[in-house]
Amino acid sequence: MFYLIAGLLLIFILLISFFVSKKDTKKDVGTSTAQGCCGAHDVCESENLLNSSATVVYYEDEELDAYRDATKNSFTDDQIEEFREVLYSLKEEEVSGWLKSLQLRNVTIPDIIKEEALMIVAERRYRKEAV
Repeated sequence: MFYLIAGLLLIFILLISFFVSKKDTKKDVGTSTAQGCCGAHDVCESENLLNSSATVVYYEDEELDAYRDATKNSFTDDQIEEFREVLYSLKEEEVSGWLKSLQLRNVTIPDIIKEEALMIVAERRYRKEAV
């Protein structure tokens, strides 16, 4: 009889702890903040490098459309500098959007510029997580 009561009590305690932990892990879907992130996701969509929308946004970089479907190794130093000028004219929070925009426009990015841009995005994420 003692084992039956102990077993039922253990099951009861496990069920209560299960439901309490589920309630604590639910995230409240907030409204949009000033930075455009609702806070309901582990990674804000504004920093996500995957294409979640098909909207092309230009960052005063229309001249880069000339490099549509170019091969990665075909860039001269002057052409790489064109990309670099646009990259470093952007705010940090715009870099991931710029990369998405280039991808949607089929603009090939020189590898060195892609590495620099991804480093900026990674540093921004790291600083955000550290806070």
